[in-house]
Amino acid sequence: MHRAPVRRTAAAIVLAAAGGWACPAAAETLAPATLQAVQALAQGAAAALAASGMRIEVVPGTLDPRLKLAPCARIEPYLPPGIRPWGRARIGLRCREGAVAWNVYLPVTIKAWGPGVVVGSALPAGAVLEAGQLTLAPVDWAAEATPPLAAAEALVGRTLARALAAGEAPRIGDLKPREWFASGETVEVVARGNGYAVSTRGEALMRGLEGRPVRVRTEGGRIVTGWPTAQGRVDVTL
Repeated sequence: MHRAPVRRTAAAIVLAAAGGWACPAAAETLAPATLQAVQALAQGAAAALAASGMRIEVVPGTLDPRLKLAPCARIEPYLPPGIRPWGRARIGLRCREGAVAWNVYLPVTIKAWGPGVVVGSALPAGAVLEAGQLTLAPVDWAAEATPPLAAAEALVGRTLARALAAGEAPRIGDLKPREWFASGETVEVVARGNGYAVSTRGEALMRGLEGRPVRVRTEGGRIVTGWPTAQGRVDVTL
């Protein structure tokens, strides 16, 4: 007669423990104080990554309504190890005062609003950016892995690798890489170490495309790998 209730209790404990991976009921069921604590934690953590003057916005996500958690008198939010509080992230919630010590993750979207360059009208892939097409506007710097650009001058003359909608911020991945030099050209190799820099000349063994590593044979015959950073220049970190 007592086996069924025992099974239900055990199942509840298992589901609560699994909540660390498949979250519980909708976020609306969390107490306002808990949601406020989540937002304060996420805002504080994101502010440490943001530039001065950026406005941090935290949007709590929704949780899986299939999982029901045991009642808890005190829920503690925390930042899980390895989670970067930027863009799409997770905030941990653990029960500190309840019959079951459950632990779940609440999905959140963290936005960091700051000035960035946007296009004034929709542009097709292959378009060459002009100064008149670019303007500054509030941009969510956390929306993608690569940040937007803060100066229009850095975009003028660049070619779009994909189409952009009006008001969208071009990022490095949206631009066709520049070719700083061709294979076989003589380039300047700038090697930087801890507190010093030396330069020499070498022969590029491959095309110098922006954002891609390149191999160079120095005048001494050594082959080094570096990054094209300007016309006819390769930077090497020692």
